[in-house]
Amino acid sequence: MTTHKRKITVIGHKNPDTDSVCSAIAYAELKNRLGNTDLYVPRRAGAINAETRFVLKHFKVDVPELVEDVGTQVKDIEIREIEGVAGSISLKKAYTLMKEKNVVTLPITTADGYLEGLITIGDIATSYMDVYDSSILAKAKTSYHNIIETLDAELVVGDENAVFDAGKVLVAAANPDLMEGYIEKNDLVITGNRYETQLCAIEMNAGCIIICEGAKASLTICRMAEAKGCTVLSTPHDTYTVARLINQSMPVAYFMIKDKIDKFLTTDFVEEIKEVMTKKRTRDFPILDTKGKYRGMISRRNLLDMKKKQVILVDHNEKSQAADGVENTEILEIIDHHRLGTMETITPVFFRNQPLGCTATIIYQMYQESGVVVSKKIAGLLCSAILSDTLMFRSPTCTPVDKVAAESLAQIAGIDVESYANEMFLAASNLRKKSEEEIFFQDFKKFSADDISFGISQITSLNEEELKMLGARLKPCLEQFRKNQHVEMVFFMATDIVKESTTLLYAGEDVDSILEVLYGHAGTNGSIELPGVVSRKKQLVPALIQAIQQI
Repeated sequence: MTTHKRKITVIGHKNPDTDSVCSAIAYAELKNRLGNTDLYVPRRAGAINAETRFVLKHFKVDVPELVEDVGTQVKDIEIREIEGVAGSISLKKAYTLMKEKNVVTLPITTADGYLEGLITIGDIATSYMDVYDSSILAKAKTSYHNIIETLDAELVVGDENAVFDAGKVLVAAANPDLMEGYIEKNDLVITGNRYETQLCAIEMNAGCIIICEGAKASLTICRMAEAKGCTVLSTPHDTYTVARLINQSMPVAYFMIKDKIDKFLTTDFVEEIKEVMTKKRTRDFPILDTKGKYRGMISRRNLLDMKKKQVILVDHNEKSQAADGVENTEILEIIDHHRLGTMETITPVFFRNQPLGCTATIIYQMYQESGVVVSKKIAGLLCSAILSDTLMFRSPTCTPVDKVAAESLAQIAGIDVESYANEMFLAASNLRKKSEEEIFFQDFKKFSADDISFGISQITSLNEEELKMLGARLKPCLEQFRKNQHVEMVFFMATDIVKESTTLLYAGEDVDSILEVLYGHAGTNGSIELPGVVSRKKQLVPALIQAIQQI
């Protein structure tokens, strides 16, 4: 059994922003540099936006792999790497391999690793117990190699790679005169050390004679057999034993299960295959990789002993924002700077939540606390995340700690904060070629209060005209987005970084009433101007929750 280093997934929220992606990359690197025995890998739970893509490209960092569902997959559990066997091997050899490997199922595979079928201990038992006609060996196209191996025989005349594919099997127990009446062309004749019987079988055009009890074939018999194309084998076993064993030489391909096999891919989710496995009497199930090649076997016992996929969540602690399947994982840690949400864990976890403007600031603190020097590349990612989340220190969520961290990281990364931030924001503002759906969901989060759910999307830009254009495009789509997300209300924040203000577009019932409570007046035609409001997390979400609770 091959032991693999366990992978721990470090992942941010759905519709990831720069902080979510960069914090996952930086924290995974910190954990790996601390000398942990496990391997920490950064992942993303959705498509990255233009700003994040700019940041990763600027610092020459690969985009983390997309993982939309973090649930435990077949590849995360222990797969028994039982080697596949060729369909040509004998039943006896298959049974021997099963005993050696202590398994009850063998996979039959092609030379290039594709699954052809399965043979179980029950199939082999059935092949021994069932009564077959005397031509079954030929029907199964049994190779002489298998017959030789099964009977511990010696090839005297013939080709061991040839196949016995015509004729029946019989025991030459009668005298030669009677044998002439029932030996037919191509038959396989089991005989003893009787010259007359051997000669009669060859003259009757038998395909093979098996001489028992270690007897030797005479030179005359060998020459005649060779001339007639008759294979001659010599075995140390007696006639009874040979008659009993010979059916065990048949190839497993003849008896294997090849139709309606329940098989799974390494990428299948365990929660989805459990139901299939519990309804089947099958003990073992083959596993294929994404290319369809055989990988190994699992059983119901594997599920009982299964360890769930382990994850670390960064920049979120609400289930609605987490990747699908998070409830079927073992959450090890949560690093966040948002309000406490709805995430539940089975066991206690390391949970670090600080009222800072950015998760990346917390990650930087953890580097310092661990005594790990931040590399230039990681410093660039963390600094970018802070500048993004704090709108270059303009957001009310920004704290002095965030600003000091960003300036320190900028020095390590070798960037000028103001000029770099402008480049980054400009990259994020290039949205004209994107669809309304792409724009709305590139930074969208769901929230809930008093059983009322709502979603907020936010776009920040230095360009006032671009924000107006985006608002005009998105406004007709909001009601459909609301229905698709199954929420009572949706909001779109078009935030002007320069003016430090937001145009809030909205759709849904009771929104005007909520805005009345919040600002003393409702919006006009699904829109309201909010001077001084730039933060979704610190300004809009808390205000909406409070207003909902008052209505």
